[in-house]
Amino acid sequence: MTPGHGDKLTRKQEAAIAALLSQPTMGKAAMKAKVSARTMTNWLADPAFQAAYRAQRKRIVEHAVGRIQRATEKAVSTLRRNLTCGNPAAENKAAELLLTHALRGLETTEILERLEALEARNLPGGGRAT
Repeated sequence: MTPGHGDKLTRKQEAAIAALLSQPTMGKAAMKAKVSARTMTNWLADPAFQAAYRAQRKRIVEHAVGRIQRATEKAVSTLRRNLTCGNPAAENKAAELLLTHALRGLETTEILERLEALEARNLPGGGRAT
């Protein structure tokens, strides 16, 4: 792919990205995508290919984070149950984790509020970026 000639990836490049995301090494990814290791290396140096690869990795991570977030309620229920399970070590650990995460959540909320206030002051018209 040549930068400036439309940043659309070829099917081979799309297959290479899929292989990079599913294989443990670049060499194995190149074999799976049926391209040479040199071709894979060249593509990885291409800004458009890098951007597409990063975007696909980001989608995978966002999907994983969503799955983790969906399990949060069950995790909290487990910690709450362990607060009174009769095992002092487990009860203490559950209490520690709940407090730690509650404080971290509060800190994160405060940081986001401060960031939003700074953004509002620095944007034309005092609004948020869209």
